Amino acid sequence: MNSSFKKTLHDGRPNIGDRQKFHQYVDEIFDRRWLTNRGQLVQEFEKELADYLGVKHCVIMCNGTIALEIAIRALNLDGEVIVPSLTFIATAHALQWQQIKPVFCDIDRNTYNIDPYEIEKHITDKTSAILGVHLYSRPCDIEALQKIADKHGLKLLFDAAHAFGCSYKGQMIGNFGECEVFSFHATKFFNTFEGGAITTNNDKLAEKVRLMQNFGFSGMDNVVHVGTNGKMSEICAAMGLVNFDEMDEIVAVNKRNYECYKMAIPSIAGLHLIDFDEKEKCNWQYIVVEVGVNYPLSRDELVSELHANNVRARKYFWPGCHRMEPYKTLFPHAGEMLTITEEVVSRLLVLPTGTSVDETTITKIVGLMQR
Repeated sequence: MNSSFKKTLHDGRPNIGDRQKFHQYVDEIFDRRWLTNRGQLVQEFEKELADYLGVKHCVIMCNGTIALEIAIRALNLDGEVIVPSLTFIATAHALQWQQIKPVFCDIDRNTYNIDPYEIEKHITDKTSAILGVHLYSRPCDIEALQKIADKHGLKLLFDAAHAFGCSYKGQMIGNFGECEVFSFHATKFFNTFEGGAITTNNDKLAEKVRLMQNFGFSGMDNVVHVGTNGKMSEICAAMGLVNFDEMDEIVAVNKRNYECYKMAIPSIAGLHLIDFDEKEKCNWQYIVVEVGVNYPLSRDELVSELHANNVRARKYFWPGCHRMEPYKTLFPHAGEMLTITEEVVSRLLVLPTGTSVDETTITKIVGLMQR
C-alpha cells in the first residue's frame, strides 16, 4: 500500500450537488430576506419530495430526530413501543425522551431488520405501537408488521432514515404505516446539511404534524395545539433542492461502488457482503460486510487495521441500543431475548462509499482486507 493512500482519509464524505446552483439559491434567499418559517424553497422542496415519493403529505423538518419525536407524539403513543435494538440510538431516544419505554425486539438473521415472528412475545397491555426500522437501505417485512399491528390494534410507523429512494413491492418507502420518518443528515446519500421529513397519506395526521412542527400555531397569533420548533430553514431546503436535482447521479455512483465491492469481497473467505433486491429501487447507500468466524481477524481487529490505513470503516450499530445508556441500566437483561442481535453486532462493519470514493480507492480498501 503506497504512503499517499495511507495519508488520505477515505471516509465517504458528504455528497454535494451543483455549487453554482446552490449559490444562486442563497442569493435568492438573501434577496427575499426570508430565512425560515416555511419560505418559498421549503414549500418547493416539500412538493418535490411528495411528488417523487408518490405520497399525499411530506412535512420537512430541521432533522430526523425531531421528526421522529413529533411523529411519536402526533400518534399519541404511550406506554411501550416495540423497536429493534440494531439501529442508531436516536430511534430509542425519541421514545425514551417522551417517557415511552422502548421494548427491544430481535432481528431477522438474513435481513438484520426487526423480525415479525419475534414481536408478539413482547406485546403487553401497555404496548401502543411497533416502530420498524428499514436498515441498510433494505425495507422491513412491511406486510407482516402491518398484519401484527392490525391484529393487536397497534399503531405502526417506520424510521426510514436509511431508505429514502427505496421501494417495497414497487411502492416507494414513505407510503407505509401511519407515517414514515426520513433523515437528510450530512451522512446520508441525500442530504440537506441537517434535515428530515415525515411522510403520510393520513390527512388528519399531516395537519397535526404541521401544527406541532411550528409551536402549534394556526395562523398569526393563534396557538391551537402544543408544539415545538421542527422547521427546516431555507438554506437547508436550498441544499436539498440542489442535491435532489443530482440524486440519480449520486445513486448511480453508489451502485457502481457497490458493484465494485461485490466483484472483490466474495473472493475473500470469511467476509459476506449484504445484497439488495434488484427488482426494487434502492439507494445503494450502505456497503455492509459481516465478518465470519472463519476470517483470520475479528471485526474489531479488521476495523483497527482499516483505521490505521485511514479507511473510516464504521461498526454500525455496535453495541446495540440495549447496551447503551440509559437502556443498559434500565433493562439489564434485554440481551437475553436478542440472541441474533447479540451475534451480529460484533460482526458488522460499513465501508466507505459515495461520490468521494472511486473504484481505485475501493480496490485498495479491499486489498487491505485480503488475507
